[in-house]
Amino acid sequence: MRLLIMGPQGVGKGTQAALLAEHYGIPAISTGDIFRYNIKNKTPLGLEAMSYTDKGELVPDSLTNTIVKDRLAMDDAKDGWILDGYPRNASQVEALDQMLAELGTPLDAVVALDADHDVLMERMAKRAAEQGRADDTPEAIATRLATYARETAPLLDIYRDRGQLVAIDGVGEIDAIQANIVKALDAKVA
Repeated sequence: MRLLIMGPQGVGKGTQAALLAEHYGIPAISTGDIFRYNIKNKTPLGLEAMSYTDKGELVPDSLTNTIVKDRLAMDDAKDGWILDGYPRNASQVEALDQMLAELGTPLDAVVALDADHDVLMERMAKRAAEQGRADDTPEAIATRLATYARETAPLLDIYRDRGQLVAIDGVGEIDAIQANIVKALDAKVA
């Protein structure tokens, strides 16, 4: 199974991606993890990414696309994957479509988790307190949620129009949310 998991920060994408990866026996792939792996191992792609991140710049879409394609082509992803954190904009959707066509691996579904803005703010504040994350100030959280709403949320319409979207309420018990996702995916992809 090849899945995207999308939703605003704090909705539980990483948690659900890990549970789904275990359930389906496929890797959960986070673009953040891909970057950290390539940078840590000083791969050519990682060194190129560092040339941007070391200056505090965003890694351009072209490099992000290359790193994602490289990761999806690895042996452990041959039978499927869950991609978290990509695509983030319309040009990345086009790039993903092209790379999946080249790899001969069509996308099965897109899981979209959602929660009320106040719930997300509360979760992120709790995470900041528990993990001591200085980057999770109320202002920074609000900015990231606004960026998601402006740039990434509109992508859900693309996948809805393609009949690939599985919308799931991200509020509730973790196991219940996972059960809802699995039930919806099994019905859609069966």
